[in-house]
Amino acid sequence: MKKFSANIVLLIFPFLLFDCGKKTEQNTGQGVENQALGGRFYGGVFRMNESEYIKTLFPPSITDAFSYRIANQIYEGLLKFDQTYLTHKCGLAESYSVDSSGKIYTFKLRKGVFFHDADCFEGGKGREFTAQDVKECFTYICTNNAQNLGFEIFNGTLKGAKKYFDATIGGKKPDFEVEGIKIIDDYTIEFTLEKKSSLFLYNLARPFAYIYPKEALLKYGNDMRIKPVGTGAFYLSAVEEDISMILKKNEHYYGKDSVGNKLPFIDALEIRFLKDRKTELFEFKKGNFDLIYRLPTDQIIEIVESTMDDSQESEYKKYLMQREAEMSTHFLMFNHQHPLFKNINIRKAICFAIDRNKILEYVLQGEGFKAGVNGITPPVFDGYDIEKIKGYDLNIDSAKYYLAKAGYKDGKNFPKLTLDLNSDAERNVAVATEVQKELKDNLNIDIELSVVPMAQHIDNSINGKSAFFRIGWLADFPNPENFLFLFYGKTVPKSPNGTSFPNVSRYHSPVFDGYYEKAMQAIEVKDIVANFQNAEQTLMNDAGVVVLWYDEGYRLLQPYVKNFPNNPMQYRDLSEVYFERTVAK
Repeated sequence: MKKFSANIVLLIFPFLLFDCGKKTEQNTGQGVENQALGGRFYGGVFRMNESEYIKTLFPPSITDAFSYRIANQIYEGLLKFDQTYLTHKCGLAESYSVDSSGKIYTFKLRKGVFFHDADCFEGGKGREFTAQDVKECFTYICTNNAQNLGFEIFNGTLKGAKKYFDATIGGKKPDFEVEGIKIIDDYTIEFTLEKKSSLFLYNLARPFAYIYPKEALLKYGNDMRIKPVGTGAFYLSAVEEDISMILKKNEHYYGKDSVGNKLPFIDALEIRFLKDRKTELFEFKKGNFDLIYRLPTDQIIEIVESTMDDSQESEYKKYLMQREAEMSTHFLMFNHQHPLFKNINIRKAICFAIDRNKILEYVLQGEGFKAGVNGITPPVFDGYDIEKIKGYDLNIDSAKYYLAKAGYKDGKNFPKLTLDLNSDAERNVAVATEVQKELKDNLNIDIELSVVPMAQHIDNSINGKSAFFRIGWLADFPNPENFLFLFYGKTVPKSPNGTSFPNVSRYHSPVFDGYYEKAMQAIEVKDIVANFQNAEQTLMNDAGVVVLWYDEGYRLLQPYVKNFPNNPMQYRDLSEVYFERTVAK
């Protein structure tokens, strides 16, 4: 439903560095009693839903948006994102500076920041956060470990990271440390880079770089999936697997708002995991949710139009509608190490056989920003014109031509194919069913659908168990590179069953890699953009991925929810959200 364009700055410029400065009745503000400065209020329980259960809350393992949105309330990194503008700002760092070479960063840490109380600490009392914690967490990111999927944020950037990573293969413990990490004192840490990087600061705000205490990892191990210990505004209080989570206010949180109010305002967060969007909307209208993200497909047009048309009487007018073209693309991936998809003609045949506009308008009922007829990067970055990228749209003649060229004229003897996916409240299933129909109608090939829980779907794709699978990618930092790094081939293992992340498609093109590396090494913005776009066009020429659509998000908020701006990344920081107190009449 293309109505507007997002105004997001292309964040690939070299940076200047500066100092930082369970409830069922309708809420409507009850429990909100204490007034704060600036007309704000303390109290209340914020209730929201996620359509998929989290995979993990252990920072180095977080790869899905559902886990990210919850983990961001529990943890912080040295830097964090501004919820409105998506620029980076200080989190656990009080300030930072860079030397004249542009390669040595010095971070001054906040004093008096404490980890959440937990039984991993002596006496159950959270201790103070120091530079040692940063060093240990970042060293873990540089360690070859099945639970660590974050190495890419330091690989080739942080000095000595690759050497340390290689030395830890097979569980070995090196007799040296990561060269680029140096503790100056308890509240000062220094990082030395191999080369200048325009992305280093943004990587420090990503979930991989959240800080946790070593005591938690030693005591809980893999159970940190649901036993997170951080320094954030909320801590995890209760978990009912696949049903709900309760996060309570961290009374010791260091944060204050712009007028000096101690954060957070909200007493607790309740997250439920309902799969059905109609049920979620029903509960929202009853007042049992304060936020609803995404709407039932068959009601989108009605709800959007009723909130925009002043001449209509509608029950939805009392809610705040937030719409945003998102940093999100939905696509189908080929496993390029699978014998079938090593054949470019098969990949091209499938790319040409799918009607993306039909999917957007009729299956999704317009719940998207634009049909995916260009590249993998969504059209939300100013200065990065995706219209220059030629992708694929429906062309049945071309589809049949390439299938015949691959040796399967009219689909004869084409092997049975399975499309793997997670449901996401049935939206993914609806789209996959249409793809299934179009491939049968246009190419006479049969595909089966395999719907599994999100956590299993991610594991299958990362470990090479899926040949053809659906992915939706929502950026975790605001830059086109966040989409192109998914196809950088030099990290792909030779073994078809080896762990491959972020390149789960196992696509490998020396031409793509060459352009990608030139972009990462370039200083001038025009050179960065040109090389990224050349890389992206190479990917499309290779039919490396089936782009379906670029997303658009819809959120409804209860009228009493304040200070909760929307953004294209669905980056959520609930520490400054508050409820407006209801005045009795």
